[in-house]
Amino acid sequence: MSSDYNDLQRRMEGAINAFKSDLASLRTGRASSNLLDPIQVQAYGSAMPLNQVATVSVPEPRMISVSVWDKSMVGAVDRAIRESNLGFNPIVDGTNLRIPLPELNEQRRKELVKIAHTYAENAKVATRHVRRDGMESLKKAEKDGDISQDDHRVQSEKVQKLTDDTISQIDSLLAGKEAEIMQV
Repeated sequence: MSSDYNDLQRRMEGAINAFKSDLASLRTGRASSNLLDPIQVQAYGSAMPLNQVATVSVPEPRMISVSVWDKSMVGAVDRAIRESNLGFNPIVDGTNLRIPLPELNEQRRKELVKIAHTYAENAKVATRHVRRDGMESLKKAEKDGDISQDDHRVQSEKVQKLTDDTISQIDSLLAGKEAEIMQV
């Protein structure tokens, strides 16, 4: 069961890491190169992540700079950024795009908090799926006679504690991000 428990722990940590990367892509008051991570660009006949066709940097606290490597891709990168629903309006300057970050208004901050809550719920659902898999494997092991009822109960409590700890960690990450978004 030790290796199964370690696997469950690893999978729950994976849910937390995915949640952290989702939160990193949410915009707060400051510029971050992670804000453009979810953007896909139609390049060379397929959708590619923005960071595979351009270099993203943050020269100023309220500005993102995108240097497109292939001059013919500038229009596609500009279009992908505009259509990403992130509220960005790039300024094209040769092969560079400058993206000024406007101040967040109260309504947009609330929308971002809702998105953060959605990401948190997705992470919690993933964690619960991992718990369900662990509980099912324990039931199967007990049914097959590999572990006793007492061992099953002890292992179930362990899995439940791991799940509770993971969900509380997700909640604390969410609370921190929510405070960061709402900060004026």
